[in-house]
Amino acid sequence: MLAAGTARVDITPPIGIAHAGWGAQSHEGAEGIDMPLTITALVFETAGNTNPAERIAILDIDTCMLAHDYDQNIREWVTKETGIPAVNQRVSYTHTHSGPIEGLSWIAKGAEMVEPWFQSMGPASAKAISEAISKIVPVRSDSGTGHCEININRRPVSHDGQVFTGRNPDGFVDHEVLVTAIDDLEGNPVATLVNYACHPTIMGPENKLITPDYPGPVRETVESVVGGTCLFLQGAAGNQGPIDGFTGDLSVYHKLGKQLGIEAARVRLTIDPVPREEKLEEILPSGADLGMYTFKQAGESDDTLGLIETAASLPVKEMPPESEVQANFDRITANLENVRNNGGSIEEIKQAAFPAKRETLLLRHTQTFGRGGDKQEIPIQVIRIGNTALVAIPVEPFAEIGTAVKERSPADWTLFSGYSNGYYGYLPMAYAYPEGGYEVGPTAPFEAGAAEQMIEDCLDAIKKLWS
Repeated sequence: MLAAGTARVDITPPIGIAHAGWGAQSHEGAEGIDMPLTITALVFETAGNTNPAERIAILDIDTCMLAHDYDQNIREWVTKETGIPAVNQRVSYTHTHSGPIEGLSWIAKGAEMVEPWFQSMGPASAKAISEAISKIVPVRSDSGTGHCEININRRPVSHDGQVFTGRNPDGFVDHEVLVTAIDDLEGNPVATLVNYACHPTIMGPENKLITPDYPGPVRETVESVVGGTCLFLQGAAGNQGPIDGFTGDLSVYHKLGKQLGIEAARVRLTIDPVPREEKLEEILPSGADLGMYTFKQAGESDDTLGLIETAASLPVKEMPPESEVQANFDRITANLENVRNNGGSIEEIKQAAFPAKRETLLLRHTQTFGRGGDKQEIPIQVIRIGNTALVAIPVEPFAEIGTAVKERSPADWTLFSGYSNGYYGYLPMAYAYPEGGYEVGPTAPFEAGAAEQMIEDCLDAIKKLWS
């Protein structure tokens, strides 16, 4: 039998921290908090087996991304405090763009607070998982699916052929809402997993407040309607954006998040993890004779718990030597500092910072992949919770990847996610490369065809775990 427990800790950063989600913004530090940022933990074990090495922990973290150093720091803290091995941890992040952002930015004010905030996630994650372990109870699980249209393809083409980030009603979009229900043996909700693909970019350059974007109201809505603890697992959102985005109006993310949360709660309330069979007990005489039915348990729910970590061997773009990229990075950042130190305007500082940001991405890729031009192993993690597969990859995948895996998976239900277990950049479909646009530029270290290979390797991983 499965057993599970949940917990949540607050990781809201201090007011004044560099609020660097947008190059187009004019403010620097966060001026307030609209909703807290949190880490939510869910821990599974086989009932009666308290061996830490066999537990599986899932983290839902309100941050834009977690590079490998931060991801590793979290895993080390969790292992040290709980004994759960690094390989048995899923470190997921919602990808909100209205919190602190790691890496170089034009913003200097409040930048000194960013690194301590990211470092605090290690002990905070360990605390959340420790509390979740203390609340473990026997559970049953099952999943279901719904539909919500708060997302849209975000790669339209301008009249002159330029791909930009906006609304493309003719592009591929995945409106599926996948929900996993975890109940105790009395039927009380312990946890709800919500999986949906949409960039949390509702709040844009004008927003000056810390928010989790729409995943925050999703969790809040599900918990208020259903009970228990809700975790949001970002889907394959590389080319999926909100139907209303880049705004400073806080009511928009609350409204869209509640809309998705209501659909997730509706699906959740239809899921009964206990297999049942209907039996007509009697026909009760009345004005209209009434059929009296019982719905008795007919067998046990799937209580399999498992995890597999494999890798996709993906082709990587050829890149300049790291020494050359580092020299360019040093030159560009020196110019940025010179503009700052000489009293440059915000617009002048931004113009100096944009190339530095691009060079930061290229430097990160060369440090990870070297010169490229060959294949590299990119991790794939699949967790089995009963009849449900939770697939996680450390990239920003296009929605077609997630849809293909979900449709062809041998599992009854497959929740597919990017934004987990580190970060390697965007993973676009092959058709997108000749189109151009942000997602296939310096943000994507992979050659065309890598996404199609990832689909097959994810399916192979699920099949291995299911066999």
